[in-house]
Amino acid sequence: MSGEAKPIPALDAAAIERCVKRVAREIAEYRHGAGGKLALIGIVRRGASLAERIAAALRADGILELDVGTLDISSYRDDSRGAPGDPQLLGRNIPFPIDGRRVVLIDDVLYTGRTVRAALTALADLGRPESIQLAVLIDRGQHELPVRADFVGRNIAAPADQRVHVRLREIDGLDAVVIGGPKA
Repeated sequence: MSGEAKPIPALDAAAIERCVKRVAREIAEYRHGAGGKLALIGIVRRGASLAERIAAALRADGILELDVGTLDISSYRDDSRGAPGDPQLLGRNIPFPIDGRRVVLIDDVLYTGRTVRAALTALADLGRPESIQLAVLIDRGQHELPVRADFVGRNIAAPADQRVHVRLREIDGLDAVVIGGPKA
């Protein structure tokens, strides 16, 4: 018998879809008056998939003037993380200038804030946006840095010694959020 706790389901596919639509609606309200200056930039890996989903939801609501890119932050990390599921050096794809743009940075889980800090540093190396806001599917609290998401799909409380795993069909073959397994 294993001493490891069984993963606890937190969100199913339908709940994730509702969260994505909620975040898209909030971004649509935020972009009011932005013209063609809105850019969604997803943090590799799952943040990139979420950025594409949010962009599709925005386009379905008639917001056609937006660009979508991806950002790899692994070389900007300050905590030498290398646990399974953490971002890997996969490059970036931002085929548009970010200067003067309203950027919404997108990630799957906000936890310590270190990923966001690294992403802000990476974006600063690419240009000077008009503004940067943060959208996350899950905010689990317990931040180590003074970072707050502007757009949150769902707040989830999880024990400090447990990970929050986001699974997306584009990467994992299914949509789910589960709590369980030790942190790296």
